[in-house]
Amino acid sequence: MHPELRHLSDLLRATAAAEIMPRFRHTRSSRKTDGSLVTETDLAVQARITAALARDYPGIPLLGEEQTAAEQAHLLDSAGRAVWVLDPLDGTSNYACGFPGFAVSLALIEGGITVQGAILDPVRDECFCALRGGGAWCNDAPIRPFAPGPALDDCLAAIDFKRLPPERVPSLLRAGGFRSQRNLGAVALEWCWLAAGRFQLYLHGGQKLWDYAAGRLIATEAGVPSRLYQPYGSAPAEGLDLGQRLAVAAANQGLLDQWLDFIALPLRPR
Repeated sequence: MHPELRHLSDLLRATAAAEIMPRFRHTRSSRKTDGSLVTETDLAVQARITAALARDYPGIPLLGEEQTAAEQAHLLDSAGRAVWVLDPLDGTSNYACGFPGFAVSLALIEGGITVQGAILDPVRDECFCALRGGGAWCNDAPIRPFAPGPALDDCLAAIDFKRLPPERVPSLLRAGGFRSQRNLGAVALEWCWLAAGRFQLYLHGGQKLWDYAAGRLIATEAGVPSRLYQPYGSAPAEGLDLGQRLAVAAANQGLLDQWLDFIALPLRPR
């Protein structure tokens, strides 16, 4: 593994050991203005990683999920050459309810392109990392996607139905779309599990930059084709901003083509 990725992996592991796992099932949550949950763990992780990166990478600002929208927008506007993007606790609802599916996700973006990413699953002690142009790993082992067959109904699909128009859900449950369906409730882990071959099809209707920055790089470097869209759009949407994105991905290009045909974008309410 590249030394820079090793450094990020060590930082995430130390942070999880100090801030995340000791509080698991021992922390209270509250709701933010957008209705999502936040815990003291989210805030402690963001503070610890912010301080560590400021020490180790002076001059590179950090954009974190738990900052205000105004702070995030200012950082994007003034980031210049590089910016760190952090989700201190992806899967906060899982964490708050005792479900062991959560992660901390960190990406380095330079010139609007993600160049490094690291995601730690502290429950399983799995750190997924990638370097643009340099491959993807889980701990020290390279990872690749896996498909048990060439057709959609050979495959497992990870679909977050909560963030899709309810009127469109029945069409996604029709025959021929997938063998079975799962939902981890942690976007960063879903990208990583797709990259590591643990399911084959992916659809999520509302990801923010900190949700997908590291995970999508890891998946891409593993060999996963993917596309991002405006939530109700049908033309791929790339670029660095704070808007929501609908994510579609698959274990290989043939499956992605079939999956896009099956989904039939745009996913507007009918």
